This record gives sequence, C-alpha cells and structure tokens, in this order.
Amino acid sequence: MGRILVEKDVEAAVKGGSVYAAGGGGWADHGRMLGFAAVNVGKPELVSIDELKDEDWIATAAAIGAPASTTPWEMQGIDYVKAVQLLQETLGHKLSGLIIGQNGKSSTLNGWLPSAILGTKVVDAVGDIRAHPTGDMGSIGMAGSPEQMIQTAVGGNRAENRYIELVVKGATAKISPVLRAAADQSGGFIASCRNPLRASYVRTHAALGGISMALALGEAIIAAEKRGGSAVIDAICKTTGGHILAEGVITRKDVVYTKEAFDIGTITVGAGEKSVTLHVMNEYMAVDDADGERLATFPAVITTLSPEGEPLSVGQLKEGMHVFILHVPMEIIPLSASVLDPTVYPVVEKAMGIEIARYALATKA
Repeated sequence: MGRILVEKDVEAAVKGGSVYAAGGGGWADHGRMLGFAAVNVGKPELVSIDELKDEDWIATAAAIGAPASTTPWEMQGIDYVKAVQLLQETLGHKLSGLIIGQNGKSSTLNGWLPSAILGTKVVDAVGDIRAHPTGDMGSIGMAGSPEQMIQTAVGGNRAENRYIELVVKGATAKISPVLRAAADQSGGFIASCRNPLRASYVRTHAALGGISMALALGEAIIAAEKRGGSAVIDAICKTTGGHILAEGVITRKDVVYTKEAFDIGTITVGAGEKSVTLHVMNEYMAVDDADGERLATFPAVITTLSPEGEPLSVGQLKEGMHVFILHVPMEIIPLSASVLDPTVYPVVEKAMGIEIARYALATKA
C-alpha cells in the first residue's frame, strides 16, 4: 500500500534530499514550502511503481535552472501544478503518477503538491538518486531517443514580467535546452513537467526507491542531530553506505555562472599534496587528488558537509571554511538508465573540460 506523506516527512525529505543534492539541488526553504503546502492542502501519496498498471502514464516533475542568489528567480507551488496540468492537456491523458529527475534540497518534494491537488501519485522512483546538471541525466534513457516528447515549464518573477508558460514537443535532447533557456529568461529557476512515459518503461529505466531512500536518510539525520555534528556525519555515512573521502579547509573557490544557467568551476580543499579538487557543474561531478588522479566521479554521490553535518551547496562555500567530502560509490546505489547512457556525457565533459563518461560507464561492463 502507499504511504500518505505527512508533516514530519517534509523535514526528512528536505534533509535527506540535501545530501543527495550533491552541492546543488535547489533550496531547502523552497522544499519546505512545497512540502508543507502539499500536506496542508491534501494527502500526497508515495507509492511503489508496482502499485501502478503497466499502461499508466507517468511524467517527471522537475525544477530547472541554477538559482544562484544572484538571479531574480521566483517559483510558486502552483507553478508545479500548472506544469502538470499543461502536460496532461497536451498528452490528452491523465497522469497516474510523477517521478522526479533527481533528489535535492527541494526536488525530492517536486511531486508532492500536484499529488495533493490533482491526485497524481508520488512514485518512489527517480531519474537519478543524486542531483545533476542537465535534464538529460535524469531523463531515464530518453536523452538519445528520437521519439517526440512533451515538456512544459511554468514560473518566473511576476514583478519583472518574467512569468512564462511553455509547452514544447520534440526529441528530448532538442527540447531540454529550450526549457533551460526559459529558466534563464524567467529569472533562473522554473517548474517543469516532462517526458510522459508508461509505467512499464519507468519500472525498468528509473532508479527505484529513490524517494524513500532520501526520507530514510533524513530520518536518520534528524535522530542524530541532538548528539552533535560528528553523530550526524556518522549517521549519513552509515545510512548511505558512504564514507568521508577527504576533509579540510577550502583554499580556493573558482566557480562562475554561465548564460546557459550553469555554475561551473572548481573548489580546492586542503593544501599541498593532501589537497583535493572538486569539479563543479551546478553539482559536484568529480574529485581529483593533488596529482590529478580521480578519486570519485558522477553518478557516485559527492557532497560537502559542514562540521555540523549540514550539506552545503556550492553557493554556500567560501574560502576558509572547513568541509568534509562525502563519497557514496556508484556501485552501491540504484542507477537509472540515464546515468548509464553515453549520450548524456559529451555536453557536460565539454563544459567542464574533464573526463566523466570513462569513469561513469566503467561499471557497466
């Protein structure tokens, strides 16, 4: 049976989602806004994929953009609902459920409000356990597909007349950048509903259990908080199966916001031969040691934690801060079809100037 999501689940989703946000993944306060709105207005229901019929329609609820505090973004809960409604109208079918493209500070909760208002189920499956920079990485194998898809986007800064509603049809790889451009025009962050697919396809291509994993992690964090920061970090490692790869003081931060709505650059932790470099494209995509040897690569979970055990986003990091780098190896997390799809990597490798696919796809053999 499904699980009705209630008020206490909101903080667990935000806290667990924040670890899987991998340095990106939205805003915790935005996640709380979405979650509390949902549990106060209705009964959002989390269901396993097996509770849906093979032919049921499922789409992905996502937020698109890199909402640095420097951009005038505004996104309201109703924008997520409107995005679902626009997709249903265009598809000509009701959606039975929504998955999310990724976990994150707010994205873990992206399906909750439409569930509460429209009755779509929150399906316990994700396009990627962790957050990632491009929609293709959460598109569960549709990135290279020539099949016509529908994607909608809704939101924007009302005071600056940036509010946009958009419905696009086409091959996923060609229409995803259109939504990213809309996010930039709207103020940097926009709600979307995209890629309606049958439940049978989602069952074999998504990372199953991704939302309940975030909830369980959040519950473990909340239980450990009263015992202090090191207890929280221990609880995160134990619950995720991860470990602290490195710790130290941030000695250099070199990250810039691009017109494609990406934050790209590097963060150096520690000095000399003990230093490590985090490679950023909205999220942490790789870690190298001082000799340039690769220590961790997407789709592994890579997250910076404060000494209090708080997951820090790239935007929160400043030179001089002490951080712990969490690594959850890709071998122990459920992987979706999209993170094992070679076509999603070239655009990211080109933007970042590093190799990712060689490491990410190595386990596929």
